[in-house]
Amino acid sequence: MEIKDRIKELRTELGLTQAKFAERVAIVASFISEIEGGVREINERAIRLIIAEYNVNENWLRHGQGSMFNEDMSAKVSEALGMFKSLDEHFQDGALQMLATLNEINAKEKSSSK
Repeated sequence: MEIKDRIKELRTELGLTQAKFAERVAIVASFISEIEGGVREINERAIRLIIAEYNVNENWLRHGQGSMFNEDMSAKVSEALGMFKSLDEHFQDGALQMLATLNEINAKEKSSSK
C-alpha cells in the first residue's frame, strides 16, 4: 500500500469528502484527488498539515506502520496515573520530589533564556 492509498483510507475513515478533507488542511480538493489517483505525489507541506490536523501517526502515513492515529494524550495521562497509583507510598513520594525538581529546573531554564 502506498501513501496515496493511506490518504484515501484516512479520509474514508474520517468520513470526509475530498473537498472537506482538503479544506481542513488548506489544500485544494483537486490536489487530494490527484494524490489519491496517483497523478501527483504528495509534498512534505501537505503531509505535515495532514498529520497536525488529523492527529495522524506519521509513521503510519509515510510507511504504513503502527496505528493510523496518534494516541490521545488523555489516554497516556490516565495510563501514567494508573501506574503511579500502583506504586507504594515511598516510590510515590520519590516520584513527586523528582517531578518538583524537574519543574524547578524547567522554570529556571525558561527564565534564564528570556
